Amino acid sequence: MSTYVLVHGAWHTGTELEPVAASIRAAGHQVHTPTIKGNRPGDAKTTGLADAIQSIVDYLSENNLRDVVLLGHSYGGMIITGVADQAADRIRRLVYWNAFVPNNGESLNDMVPPHYLTLFDAIAAERGDGSVVLPFPIWRDAFINDADLETAQRAYAILNPHPLKTFSDKIALRTNPAEMMLAKSYINCTEDIALPHSFPWHPRLSEKLGLFRLVHVPGSHELCFSDPKALAQAIMDAGRD
Repeated sequence: MSTYVLVHGAWHTGTELEPVAASIRAAGHQVHTPTIKGNRPGDAKTTGLADAIQSIVDYLSENNLRDVVLLGHSYGGMIITGVADQAADRIRRLVYWNAFVPNNGESLNDMVPPHYLTLFDAIAAERGDGSVVLPFPIWRDAFINDADLETAQRAYAILNPHPLKTFSDKIALRTNPAEMMLAKSYINCTEDIALPHSFPWHPRLSEKLGLFRLVHVPGSHELCFSDPKALAQAIMDAGRD
């Protein structure tokens, strides 16, 4: 039996990963789905990246979790990289699911196309509380393009505003991912166009891990909604010894 900790992406909470967790638990594993600071109900939308990372470091400590397979989705890749830098002794393997892989001094914004930066800054300025939301047309066509309209609408309705500062803050690492003495995997959803295929998740970001296991799975950036069982199997394939 393994212990999995699934760290969600932007606009999500851990609750959205529970259908995925259910399939992994059914295979005999222990699974945790924490919510990152800044995404919990009532959290200030001025939360920065360091506090977001610390919230998951604290979660591992408070729950006395060790020998963990730590997965991060999308923005969650920033989080698990920071957690691994601070609490490597608690982690057996890092798993990045279509996730950002930062080196020291990089922000998430450094790894996205310029049109996203312009869009997010404009949305945050309009909202005025430090948060950014994802317009439904982008969600529908770029993030969850493998789902029917009803699934896309249902999923969109439960998303929450995300603290923009976590995108612009630059991560502080003692060790870059490629030099971390941890096993690593990268799950690549082959129909994911949340980042354009000319500016891809894999291999552009995955190769920053150095040595890693690659798992391909058909689906979009939001496979947790469109096919949670397939995602669960990919996570177990990525997390196996």
